[in-house]
Amino acid sequence: MLLLFPVPGWTAEGEVFPDLDTSDPVALQEGSRVLEEELKLAARPQTYLLIDLMSGGIYIKARGVDLHRLSITAWTATELSRLTGTFRLTARPPVIRRKIDPSATAEQEPISLSDMPTEYRLSFTPAMTLDIESAEAQGTMGWIHATSRKAWKQLRAWKQQLAETQSPDETPTLSLTLSSEEAQSLAWSTVNGMSVMIRRPSEP
Repeated sequence: MLLLFPVPGWTAEGEVFPDLDTSDPVALQEGSRVLEEELKLAARPQTYLLIDLMSGGIYIKARGVDLHRLSITAWTATELSRLTGTFRLTARPPVIRRKIDPSATAEQEPISLSDMPTEYRLSFTPAMTLDIESAEAQGTMGWIHATSRKAWKQLRAWKQQLAETQSPDETPTLSLTLSSEEAQSLAWSTVNGMSVMIRRPSEP
């Protein structure tokens, strides 16, 4: 099978998806789909993202090689069946840049990882929204707000499944919870036009 063939860039790392259940035909089909899409991206010099909901990781990659891995604490999605293909980032997360004092004689610190946001929304084309949330909610009210937001998104997903309908006008949304540091790391790593793929679970 295609997934078992040696592929340049992945050979040193062994199997492409070590957690792949070869007895699950849906998982095999999903793995093959993602691999075929990644082969196209790996032929180019640009970095790209693989959001692997099966392994719970976000992989920053280039030429098929993992450059960095971020851990997903939790996730929810709407219109999961539509999260296929390659999505391209339309704009990086907004950053409040420091003001440069032209009269200062001492060297001023450049923008750094600590200046990156911990919660933000990314938009893609074709239409897809990626919400990044911080696992470290600030205080009791912050925790209540974050929990309520996740519950509402999950309720919407369940409602769609029960109704067995999909709205073509509704943008698919994926919400990921990361640690604050890794949310900042992801914001730091993104570039305009960056390609993103999503590996979905066999069951929502």
